[in-house]
Amino acid sequence: MQNIPGRAPDAADSPGVPDVSVVVAVYNTMPYLTQCLTSLVEQSIGTGRIEIVAVDDGSTDGSGAELERFARLHPDVLTVVHQANSGGPAVPSNRALGLARGRYVLFVGADDHLGHEALERMVEAADRLGSDIVLGRMVGVNGRWVSQAVYGESRDEVTLYESALPWALSNTKLFRRELIEEHGLRFPEDLPVLSDQPFTLEACFRAGRITVLADYDYYFAVRRDDETNATVSFRALARLTGTRRLFELTRRMSEPGRGREWIHQRHFTWEVARLIGPEFLELGADEQREVCDGVGALHREYASPYALKKLSGQQRLLLNLADKGHLDAMKGVLRSAAGGGPPVVVDGERAYAGYPCFRDPELALPDAWFDITKGSRTRFAEQRFTPAETRLTETGLEIVAHSSLTDLADFGPATVRAETTLERSGERVVKSYDAAVAADGEGSAVRFTLPLSELFPHKGAPWERWSVRLVASALGESPRVPVAPLPTEARVPRPRRHRMRPYGVGVATPGASELRITVRQLPVRELLRARA
Repeated sequence: MQNIPGRAPDAADSPGVPDVSVVVAVYNTMPYLTQCLTSLVEQSIGTGRIEIVAVDDGSTDGSGAELERFARLHPDVLTVVHQANSGGPAVPSNRALGLARGRYVLFVGADDHLGHEALERMVEAADRLGSDIVLGRMVGVNGRWVSQAVYGESRDEVTLYESALPWALSNTKLFRRELIEEHGLRFPEDLPVLSDQPFTLEACFRAGRITVLADYDYYFAVRRDDETNATVSFRALARLTGTRRLFELTRRMSEPGRGREWIHQRHFTWEVARLIGPEFLELGADEQREVCDGVGALHREYASPYALKKLSGQQRLLLNLADKGHLDAMKGVLRSAAGGGPPVVVDGERAYAGYPCFRDPELALPDAWFDITKGSRTRFAEQRFTPAETRLTETGLEIVAHSSLTDLADFGPATVRAETTLERSGERVVKSYDAAVAADGEGSAVRFTLPLSELFPHKGAPWERWSVRLVASALGESPRVPVAPLPTEARVPRPRRHRMRPYGVGVATPGASELRITVRQLPVRELLRARA
């Protein structure tokens, strides 16, 4: 088939052929079905240019009756077929596709709906550009997440290799029916979930031109309140089969190289990553073993550094463990992650995720699988300290700050020190004090004391002011960490046992990473007021 941009609509030579056949596979989608059908019969393109083919796949919630009601209201538009439940959307979609007569076919989920001008805009673009597939911007409803990567802008032509199209493999697109029939494209009926993705992926490989329209909200994908959408529910073994099918199809229809690995990256990031997510722990023992073996095989056969690029360190670790068949270790990693994550194990200038299987002598796994040095350095350097308390005690000025890094204590002892600069009458002295790091109810607390004997010397004038800067050191680096401003000025008289006159302590933050403390003698009247 040759696609000629701007060619005349096929209907010009075939009177009575609808511009669009809208295929709707229906199974227990009330009350969402009503809005779906309403959005179709009210399209701005007009009912004279469309047909709706709906197949009721054994619904038991009144969906069949609602289809018949709409068929009575729109007998020239809506064709309804009832059948026994098939266990998935593939069989009813194929049956409806076999009845479709339109120049184009659009698949719509029975719990979703279209924007008022969706069909008119999409058909116009397909006819004008000679497009085999048109993607209209899809948006989520009721908390349904839909990737917007491919909808950044309208584009006359995109391919699988240089766009985010692999991240948009649902069948909710406008397809030229000639493309579908020429290549015998149908939904794999042995897949109860993910059956639309092999269909869409092959169509994208075979299409002459694929167009993206981002100028309008064309398709509204609805998350049902009962969360039973087929695309939302988790059926691990069926998903594993569908995911394997996607990899096989990609390899069969593409040449080796970065383009193929780009599509594989999508499969690993979305489909494989979900199989080894938290829901893995909810599976039965036999399912866990089958998923472990299955994703391990996918890792051995299709993994490359580029294909795994978007996976987290934990996901890569889980794939390595699955590759070696270490099911118990996989479960240990996931349990640790569910419990707040593994501790950071610092060994010299390297950091490792301290999962239960790390340096397990029986498994003898490579340290490299657990290496999180790069991310740990980044997290450590990006932490922020917020002063929580400043008080004058009998031994010194005690300052407590909270770190935004909740596991700061895991980075080893003496990772933070206080650098102080004391000033008076042109004299300047720099000193350093160790800070204690410990976990507390609010995360990680850093506590250090500036000795009273140095801040208020018995001989000579007291230091007029001093500044404190926190310096964090770990993994071979010493980033200076900003200190957030204190909310109020702290003014505290000296302890009673100290022989000098009382002093006030004022705390300010002239710089993002500095505390500045000013000392002054308190007037007698203020001292008397304090004693009273």
